[in-house]
Parts: sequence; structure tokens; C-alpha cells
Amino acid sequence: MITAQELYNSKKRSLHDALGYLHSGDAIISGLGASEPVELLKNVHKIGEHGIKGCDVTSSLPVFSYEYIANPAYAEVVASNGWFFSAAQRAAAKSGVANVSHVPQRLHNAVLRRLYALREDKRRAVLFASCSPMDEHGHLSLSLSVTYERVLVDEGAVVIVEVNPQMPRTFGDSTIHISEIDVLVEVDYPAFALPHVPFNEKDSSIAGFISERIGDGSTIQLGIGGVPNALAVGLKTKKHLGIHTEMLTDNMVDLFECGAADNSMKTLCRHKTVGTFAMGSQRLYDFIDNNASVLMKNGTWTNDPNVVGQNYKMQSINTAIEVDLFGQCASEAIGPIQFSGSGGQADTAIGAQRSDGGHSFICLYSTASVKNKEGERQTVSKIVPMLKEGSVVTLGRNDVDYVVTEFGIVNLRGRNLKERAERLISIAHPDFREELRYYVKQHPEIY
Repeated sequence: MITAQELYNSKKRSLHDALGYLHSGDAIISGLGASEPVELLKNVHKIGEHGIKGCDVTSSLPVFSYEYIANPAYAEVVASNGWFFSAAQRAAAKSGVANVSHVPQRLHNAVLRRLYALREDKRRAVLFASCSPMDEHGHLSLSLSVTYERVLVDEGAVVIVEVNPQMPRTFGDSTIHISEIDVLVEVDYPAFALPHVPFNEKDSSIAGFISERIGDGSTIQLGIGGVPNALAVGLKTKKHLGIHTEMLTDNMVDLFECGAADNSMKTLCRHKTVGTFAMGSQRLYDFIDNNASVLMKNGTWTNDPNVVGQNYKMQSINTAIEVDLFGQCASEAIGPIQFSGSGGQADTAIGAQRSDGGHSFICLYSTASVKNKEGERQTVSKIVPMLKEGSVVTLGRNDVDYVVTEFGIVNLRGRNLKERAERLISIAHPDFREELRYYVKQHPEIY
């Protein structure tokens, strides 16, 4: 019988040969964020040297500006699709690069919908992923993300991985056997570390309003940015918090180390921290490495609203770019221009409201500084009468619970249109409240 090590050795290739394993027309799906196989993606635009063309890479939060994203010369060889844009894809799309496009989705069903489209087009799915090294039993770990990676393995995708000793070994749905891998490339570089985002006075004010409404024993979902970082500080005085989140961050480590989080009151996966991907500093990666209390679970499960709602006192905290007086949240685009993605906002917001004692919080600053048509900076309200023409609604008015700015917090659950408008105006910047009230007064047929 062939040993696991012999099987491993038979699948080991050079980077050049691994890329040659692709076929023209393949649909590559890359590991998310810090789990990206960087060397494969740095070189995927070179597949033209093998006579391969007509491929694309679908990714989420790409951490670097790879040639296949930024350089239009490779558009016919390999194009870029984004479930969740990062700076690299935003910049490429803004410059008019023809090989960048967005794939609308909710995190929990993104990969299944993408596979449906690929099968309809009779295209081969190929997973590019990162793994930690193989153990003595022939198992590797998909490490920092199983948002959709393990699902692709189970659904029969071709599997090409980088094996990297600097990737942490994680547990849950991240286990993959060497027999499930088609090609592997050995690499050695540090996992991408996400820079810390400092929080300001506005973030602290918003976090304060939320923290007051999160009780001991709650299960929380946090993301990245100023508000989540400020909120993590505010939650340090709480007791017996649990974690069920799409993204594991340094904030979770802080809450465990100070004793605020212990997962002891969770009703789903009690005593376990649940996430679907991790992105942060090396400190976070060291915390989850070989930590059996951390479960990396498929995003199709973690973010399913029916699953999220099974957690006791589930609290979902997300951000928006703009909110109108109906309560509609534009969280991923500025007008029709894609900025990020839907991610799991709707998943967790809807799921949290199904939870016993759960709530959803949508956070935003009351104003923004933007350039007008003359190129001059002006301050505008982020609470508006109506969203901009062509705006993408990430969270519909039917699914909004709390909305928070630095001026206050309001609950829209069960409120009529007039009440919603009044409440949202009360947390708008004072300089814009009269203007908003005048709009409502002039349009009684709407409210």
C-alpha cells in the first residue's frame, strides 16, 4: 500500500508545472484573504506560456494587487472576479480595467451559486488554496479559511494547493487528506498580516451605544475596522461572551485573554469559538494554531441565518456606507460603483434577529467628506432621504433592526415609515436634521 508521504511526493510539482495543470476556460476559485496562495496568484497570469487562456479567478478580499487583477494585458488569459472587493480590485475597476468584475452574493450561498453557474456553462472548477503541512496521518489543514474552500473539495473541484509551514493548523472543516489534493507546491512565507485600524472618538461613541445593549452571555459577530475595535474594548467588562462569527480577528483574542469571552453560555457549539476565516496579526494566527477550542466551519453553515439564529443572544455588528429614511442600507457600493461586497451582512443581521435575545446593529458615521462636481470637498449626510440612483441595497428595510451613529442609536424593528424617518433623523448630524425633516414634510405620500 502506498504511504501518505509517497502520495504527497507524487503530487509535488514546481510552480511552473502546477500552473500547467490548468486547462483553457477553467474557473479558478482562490482561498479567501490571508489564506490566498500568494505564489500561485503572483504567477497565474503566466499560464499563457502554456497556451492556456479564457480562465478567470474568483476571489474574496485579495490581499495584493496581482498582475492578473491590475494589468489589462492579461484579460484574455485570466480575468478577475470578486465576491468582496479589496483595494486592488477597486483600483483596477476604477481605472476601467476590462478584466475585473463583481459577483453578487451572500456569503453563505456564494460558492454554491457560483458552482451552479459554472456547471451551467460546463466549466471546470479549480480551487487554489493554502495548507499547513501534512501530519503523520496524511492530513493537512486549509488553515485560515474554510469559507468555501472545503465545499469546493467536496463538490469535486480540481485542488491545487500551496503547502506552507508558516500557515497555522486549524480544526473543524479545515481538514483535507492528501488523497483529495491533485497538485501541491511547497512554499515558505509568512501569512498576510492585517494592519491594525485605530479607532477614533466617533467609533468610541458608536461602540458605547452598542455595548450598553449587549448583555453578559451574548454571542457576538464582529468584523474589522474602527467601530469593531472600539467595541471590543467596551466589551471587556462583560462576562461569558461567546464567539460565532464569519471573521476571526485580534479582537477575539483580546476578549479571551481578559476573561470576557469563554463560550460557556453558547447554545450552539458550546465551549467552542466558531469562525469561517481568520485575518489579523501573527498574534491571532498563533492563538488559533493547534487550538482545538477554535472551530473553522464552512461558511455555508456558519453564515446560514437559520444556524446563526440558534445562538443565544446573538449580536451582529456591521457597517453601512449610507442609510435612507426607509432604513435601506447601502453597505457595499457608492451608488452603482462597487466598493466591497455583501459579505455576511444580511446573513448575520437576519440570523441574529431570529435568536432568543438577539439583535442586529448597523453602524455608520453621520457624515462623510466627498468631492463635488467641481472637485471641492464638501460634507454630506450619510443618512439620506433616498439612496443614490443605482445604489446597491445590501440590507433591505424589512431586515433592519438597530441603526447607530455617533449621535445615537434607534431601533427600527416593527416601526412604520413615518416612525422610521423620525428616528433616523434623530441620529443624523444636527446640521442636516432640518433638511431631512423638510423632505419628509414635503412628501407625505411617501411616509
